[in-house]
Amino acid sequence: MKRKIAALCILICLLSGAAVWLNVEADIPVSYNAEDIFGQSEQAVFYIRILREDESLKATGTGVILSPEGLAATAYHVVKGAERIEGTLRDGRVVSPIEVLGYDEQTDAAILRLPAPESGKKAAYDYLPVRDTAVRYGEKVFAIGYPMANTPIITEGIVNSPNAEVNGRNRILTSAQIASGMSGGPVLDRLGRVAGVVSGSLRTMNNIHLVIGMDDVRALLAARAISLEAA
Repeated sequence: MKRKIAALCILICLLSGAAVWLNVEADIPVSYNAEDIFGQSEQAVFYIRILREDESLKATGTGVILSPEGLAATAYHVVKGAERIEGTLRDGRVVSPIEVLGYDEQTDAAILRLPAPESGKKAAYDYLPVRDTAVRYGEKVFAIGYPMANTPIITEGIVNSPNAEVNGRNRILTSAQIASGMSGGPVLDRLGRVAGVVSGSLRTMNNIHLVIGMDDVRALLAARAISLEAA
């Protein structure tokens, strides 16, 4: 009888341990690879065309949608002096005109507003969640952008520095490859959250690239009393 009781106690302990282990596993956030990240993000990243008054092409870049109503972010140097901004979504839809809501030339951050979706189309834009904590040294990140007209690419790297001063500006440094045309695109963490916006490359170091931190984007939103939740 005592042996049966002891065996039952051991079984209960094992089951309890398994339950605790399962709960711990359930609390661990999902981590995605590059294929997953691109698949869940591509519809919220768009190709930017800067047009002159005569409709000729002046510049190109990338933007990322941050709310279902069409609030978006990009790099200021992409839209600087733009007369008209046109965006092409991954599904081929062309959205125009895109409005610049605010920018900071010092940080290179800019916020945009896409036009409301047309009636009969999707009721809301696909968008990406914004990370609310700082990135860390060595953390894996992914960059998405349009270096080839209407053809997005994804690159993978790490955070080389979460907060480096470059020419008087605070920047995230990453080894995720950046090509011309990817400026303004998102840098995503392993959970698919926007951790920064592509700004450019660091000429003094090979394969180290510059990223605008999301605190700079939030500062622009706060200055205009814009909330992502109510955008």
